[in-house]
Amino acid sequence: MSAAQDAGENVGAPSQVPRTAPTALNRTLTVVITGSVMSVLDMTIVNVALPSLSEAFRAPLETIQWTATAYTLALAAVIPTAAWAMGRIGAKRAYLTALVLFTLGSLLAACAWDAGSLIAFRAVQGLGGGLLMPVGMAMVMRAADRALLGRAMALLGLPILVGPVAGPVLGGWLIDAASWHWIFLVNLPVGAAALALASKLLRPDAPRDTPSPAKLDVPGLLMLSPGLALLLFGLARGGARGDFAAAGALGPTLAGTALVAAFVRRALTAREPLLDLRLLRDRRFAVGIGTLALFTCGYFGSMLLGPMYWQQVRGMSATAAGLLGAPVGLTVGTTMQIAARSIDKASPRRLIPAGIAVGALGMALTALQVGTDGAAVWRVVCSAMVMGIGSGMVLMPTMTTASRDLPRDRMAAASTALSINAQVWASMGTALISVVLGSAGADPAGFRITYAVAAAVLALALLPASLLPGRRP
Repeated sequence: MSAAQDAGENVGAPSQVPRTAPTALNRTLTVVITGSVMSVLDMTIVNVALPSLSEAFRAPLETIQWTATAYTLALAAVIPTAAWAMGRIGAKRAYLTALVLFTLGSLLAACAWDAGSLIAFRAVQGLGGGLLMPVGMAMVMRAADRALLGRAMALLGLPILVGPVAGPVLGGWLIDAASWHWIFLVNLPVGAAALALASKLLRPDAPRDTPSPAKLDVPGLLMLSPGLALLLFGLARGGARGDFAAAGALGPTLAGTALVAAFVRRALTAREPLLDLRLLRDRRFAVGIGTLALFTCGYFGSMLLGPMYWQQVRGMSATAAGLLGAPVGLTVGTTMQIAARSIDKASPRRLIPAGIAVGALGMALTALQVGTDGAAVWRVVCSAMVMGIGSGMVLMPTMTTASRDLPRDRMAAASTALSINAQVWASMGTALISVVLGSAGADPAGFRITYAVAAAVLALALLPASLLPGRRP
């Protein structure tokens, strides 16, 4: 290759992109973190409140669980439109729209009169929540200096530190001290603050600042959005019933898989696809996506095990189970802050595989502890905290590595792809772990087997992680 060609290819490389003013990045981070905290808190609070909602509406728990399912399905349906929306109306307007939908959905949910209305209003929340993450991430990635992207992503991970720790405790307190209405009303002041901050702090951006297809890829949308919704629904139904071949699970799963596969084929051939999958031709992005897929599957899939173990095997209350999970959440968030900043200088090929190994080790140690009758509580918690250290070393650093060297005009598509990847594989992991636990039995031996399976899934992430790049020049 000639020197002229090398020079041509290096035009627009990250090292040559002008640094963004820190003030602009700080403003964007302030807005996005506020909105993300609201979203993450809402998800953790509602999960704790499901039994209380079942009692309040005099509806079976299986029906009330649709409040979570409807949110997830709406989330999956709208995420694919994020890149197009940013290109069509601009990132600021897309983010304001997401905040309005989420806050309005919260108000409507607080006013629900029966289970059906609550489920419908949770879907409205999901439409807003589905845009919050990819649009917010894209704005941060575009505003950050490439050399310091890890620091920006570390701050973006703060809601992951706050939500799992504060959510269960706040949810339990609101239900005990007030009523179920307040688990949704608590979002209103945060949503209003986020809207005010976004209106004032985010710079007005023209749609052209986020290149995307001039027209909405309707055939692609009709493939991907229903495909993701059907796939996640089938996985959730299969996990809940402990059998992927159960009635109402296999059909949606296969249909969703077929639609997503059809979209992939279209996205690789169409001139202006809904989501540009040609990003996967970038080796770093493809390897990062593969690493995150397997690690997300094992990590988020295992999150349902802790509360179930403490309540079903050890006979503790939901509040106690939530408090015992707090140290793990703090460990993940704290480690993430350190590791995401370190990735600006450290070698991804060393840091991230080390984190995967530590996470798998912690999961395996947890398997040993929960399988022992009467194991000391501190041993179980400390084993899970080891897993948390590994998780903090993997999640945000891998996202940073995957997206750091992409052109700025492809950040919207990258953030959308990362969001879809996380949503799909977290759902797959939850379904897998549910089926394994259902087959093994909810006793110490069953939890040992299930945690061991989760450890094996985490360890598989070492395969793509071994292809991550070394130290950046």
